Parts: sequence; structure tokens; C-alpha cells
Amino acid sequence: MWEFLDRLLSVALPRIRDFRGLNPRSFDGRGNYSFGVTEQLIFPEIDYDKVTTIRGMDITIATTAANDEQGKALLSAFGFPFRTS
Repeated sequence: MWEFLDRLLSVALPRIRDFRGLNPRSFDGRGNYSFGVTEQLIFPEIDYDKVTTIRGMDITIATTAANDEQGKALLSAFGFPFRTS
């Protein structure tokens, strides 16, 4: 899980074209965060030549935070690139 999270934040998200940050309002009210990725090709481990269909995925980060403010503070400390308004 930690390896996936590190790879997601440091390699995959910066590879998204026109990436401006994650939506800070995608918390569920209990400190958990969900977002979607439209194609799996942002991960460098995936061989482009072997992909027959481009698929997206939903990613949910479940935390032990009591509310959204604590969850956002935790994920910000991990380096999540939240969009600023």
C-alpha cells in the first residue's frame, strides 16, 4: 500500500496531462478520500503495447481520521496535491 501511494503521488499523478491538483471536496464526511483516474497508462509499469483497452480506476484512501478536516490534514502531510481555489 505504501509503495502504491508513493508511486501514485510521485510518478503517476504528475504524468496526467493538464493536471491541476486533486479536488479537495472529494471527502466522504468521515475523513476518507476518493478520486478517479481515466486511464491506467499513467503508471509506468504498464506496457503500452500490451494494452488492448484503456481503463480507468477509482481510488479510495481510507483513513482513521474522525472528519474531513483531519483527513485532509493527514493526506496533505503525505504530499497529496490538492487544488487550491
